[in-house]
Amino acid sequence: MTRSSLVPAGATEETGESRQRAWVEVNTAAIQANVRALRRHIGPDTQLMAVVKADAYGHGALPVARAALEAGAACFGVATLAEGVQLRRAGIWAPVLVLGNLTQPEELRSCLRWQLMPTLSSMREALLCQNLASGSGRAMAVQLKLDTGMARLGADWQEGPRLVAALGGMDAIELVGIYSHLACADAAPGEDDGLSELQQRRFESVLTSLAEQRLEAGCRHLANSAGTLRSRQQHFDLVRVGLALYGHPPAPHLAGVVPLRPALGIHARVTLLREVGAGVGVSYGHRFRTSRPSRLAVVSIGYADGVPRQLSDRMEVLFEGRRLPQVGAITMDQLVIDATDAPRIEVGSVVTLLGEQQGQAIGPIDWSERCGTIPWEILCGFKHRLPRLAVAPEPGAPIAPESAAEP
Repeated sequence: MTRSSLVPAGATEETGESRQRAWVEVNTAAIQANVRALRRHIGPDTQLMAVVKADAYGHGALPVARAALEAGAACFGVATLAEGVQLRRAGIWAPVLVLGNLTQPEELRSCLRWQLMPTLSSMREALLCQNLASGSGRAMAVQLKLDTGMARLGADWQEGPRLVAALGGMDAIELVGIYSHLACADAAPGEDDGLSELQQRRFESVLTSLAEQRLEAGCRHLANSAGTLRSRQQHFDLVRVGLALYGHPPAPHLAGVVPLRPALGIHARVTLLREVGAGVGVSYGHRFRTSRPSRLAVVSIGYADGVPRQLSDRMEVLFEGRRLPQVGAITMDQLVIDATDAPRIEVGSVVTLLGEQQGQAIGPIDWSERCGTIPWEILCGFKHRLPRLAVAPEPGAPIAPESAAEP
């Protein structure tokens, strides 16, 4: 395997800092395998949008985008203008949809300059785009979002046909897509009160009306990761894949629909070992006391790096395939593990907080369930003082098993 630093600022391979205390490893081969598995699932008539917002859910937007593109992703979804510009500056010129609402003329002017597609939720943004693009020499590609039940961004779905007709009359705008977003697609069967199917019917009713009026709206898309795994009826022309791209199903009941490989690992080094007796308080507040003579290992990672403090006394790390408990309060830069049952651990040893090791695995859902949150938040929480290291196959090595079903 080969490694390269993804966040050189403040932590470089040359100085040795990238693996000095703690780091994130991103397996780009896993990203590619996930894209290919998802493409086989959706079939050749549906395209895949790789959602790389929030720095690709903490994995590093640029290496993820390059890997996804090579594996067959058709386009990208980002949340902010800056995220889209980052891809362009890196030489990635595949279509990019800005999923967030851009409302300022300066933002929309940058979309025109960098050939990014803004999302329209109202005629206000449409008119701004029309005015900015007029006289530029090229039409501005946009996509229209409809609110079918999320009550967040998007125009009212019932206004869809009227808005598409109005956009069709603007000579400086090119409507290249129409979409909506599912609110409860990750709910277990019978637990979303039929909302996902209702949203699908509302979306389809707009599409039917457009067809009857012979109005063109471009690419049609509704499904996020959950919708992609839940029902092929929600795929339409394109699916927007976020969490599944990174190797995680958005809900337990959706696990196994598509074989997914987690792409992210969190690793840190032991910086100190100490022998203590029974009854010794550990870390702030002495919320944990040893019940036996213990060997404690201090690990150089903490909540300032993205390890939730709520996991104090509720998480484990992996060392040589063994799960070791974390003890005491997790602090800003350090945490402590009970290494009494791991006699081979020493200063400089590497432990895995998230990832796989010798048949054992700890995933973001393990943390999120214990914190009362969601795996999306866990993945997005790792701060940039942790270097990202790309883990890629050696040159010439296969990145994923070949399949005759590959579209």
